[in-house]
Amino acid sequence: MSALPQHQVTFRPMTYDDLAAISRIEPTIYSHPWTLGNFNDSLNAGHSAWVMEIAGELVGYALVMMVLDEAHLLNLSVAKPFQGQGLGRTLLAQMVDVSQRHQAANMFLEVRVSNTKAIALYESMGFCEMGVRRNYYPTKTGREDAVLMGLAL
Repeated sequence: MSALPQHQVTFRPMTYDDLAAISRIEPTIYSHPWTLGNFNDSLNAGHSAWVMEIAGELVGYALVMMVLDEAHLLNLSVAKPFQGQGLGRTLLAQMVDVSQRHQAANMFLEVRVSNTKAIALYESMGFCEMGVRRNYYPTKTGREDAVLMGLAL
């Protein structure tokens, strides 16, 4: 599948009105999805939250928590029908740009050790492995480690 033309993709800040659509997408792509409450709490906390749209349809979203000069990528998601088209890379680039505009010096994230596609994306964008968080993510049978990754901005 080829990448969509860049001009079709638009970004805007996430609003509470987006949460219904997001809560429909989230469980289709994660075994342990964020809840509506998680997204609501992030918006209430003032995290930098963005949605990605194509022709007015919400196809992706991401949230970054800014702490001093650090950006912590909390969630980066592309709806299943739109995966594999370069949109994760486009959304990640947007969040790096947003973090730089907030004058972050570094960006950090955690990713499941089993999520090799995401790890490859992050590495291709310059993120480096910084360590492992043991038993970080829940699974159906227990816990899974997370790779901690960072990028100097």
